[in-house]
Amino acid sequence: MLSRFGVGVALAGVLLFTAPPAQADDVRGGQRAVIKTLRLPEAWRTSKGAGVTVAVLDSGVDPRHRDLAGSVRVGKDFTEGANPPGTSPSRLHGTYMASLIAGHGHGPGGKRGIIGVAPEADVLSVRVILEDEEPGFREFNSDERFENVVARGIRYAVDEGADVINMSISKQLATREERAAIRYAISRGVVLVAAAGNEGDRKTDGAFAPYSYPAAFPGVVSVGATDRRLRRATFSNWNSSVLVAAPGVDIMGAGPGDEYWVGRGTSQATALVSGVAALIKAEYPDMSPPLVARALTDSATDRPPGGYDTATGFGVVNAARALTEAARLAGHTEAATGLDVHDPARPLAGGQEGPVTVIVRDDRLVTLYTAISAAAGAGALASLSVIFVLVRRVRRAQMSQDA
Repeated sequence: MLSRFGVGVALAGVLLFTAPPAQADDVRGGQRAVIKTLRLPEAWRTSKGAGVTVAVLDSGVDPRHRDLAGSVRVGKDFTEGANPPGTSPSRLHGTYMASLIAGHGHGPGGKRGIIGVAPEADVLSVRVILEDEEPGFREFNSDERFENVVARGIRYAVDEGADVINMSISKQLATREERAAIRYAISRGVVLVAAAGNEGDRKTDGAFAPYSYPAAFPGVVSVGATDRRLRRATFSNWNSSVLVAAPGVDIMGAGPGDEYWVGRGTSQATALVSGVAALIKAEYPDMSPPLVARALTDSATDRPPGGYDTATGFGVVNAARALTEAARLAGHTEAATGLDVHDPARPLAGGQEGPVTVIVRDDRLVTLYTAISAAAGAGALASLSVIFVLVRRVRRAQMSQDA
């Protein structure tokens, strides 16, 4: 399992072995379980992701792979300077993730090779991470100049027209720049999907696995991984940031040079969820990120008891059901509209706009004033009692004289 933290970020997946370059039928057959779990054939009758751009913030994507050819636009490399001059990036992890999102296969009818969740979507490759074997790996993860590559990559992807941003990467510490970049992306209607991380076998205080960023930022769809039984994979982080889950064990994908790989990790699960988000955005391009997330969660299957837990979130994503739920949500907005709707930016009941005066009261003075008031009240009652007694005595004396 890959796990490297520091200034840089870690790839949230591990590759197990290469498949022989041969039979593409074997490759597509290796995807059968995932295709069935996500109910992709049914979903594809509604959407295949056409017109949507998914930015893959990763180690780079091979645009010449036969299952991705024509669908990849190579964007900026934010790791430039970490590797020695003339070093070619391996782009293994990034190509793998891109194929799970938007692979279109090859050969007659595209029936060979990898088919992604959104096979008609486009990919924008944004390089923000180095593979472990690249010579600049150590410098990239220790040099402060690369600290905010993820934040810069997010902003770049948004400005380049991405509709969905896939981040199959993780790190333990968040930065202010990353938080601001995520807020910027959401304000532009971009859906962000990130890996929950692969530290699931390491507990924090015995209660949950460590939080991972950018997945743990509010507004990001944090994805956990499930095994073949659709239960939390042992490596998948489990904490309250997890929103949904997807298959993440024995996942077939493409690699550079027309190779095929099998691997496991929350990386793969994240790519699958990004593909489902692309299907939704293709059909409902104006749907806001919160409503896309709602469509993913409300349509999830294999829900845990009670509807949510920290292992698989609201359940396992289901592409066909997600599109159905998105259709129901498409007529809604995040805020109510109409003549009787109150604008939350304006004061209630016609009050004056402007700064609110906050009065700070000293609890000790309040206690003192209360005690004084109580004592004064008791004194007043005592005085009234004395006056009452004196008045009665005077009246009795007068009555005695009259007698």
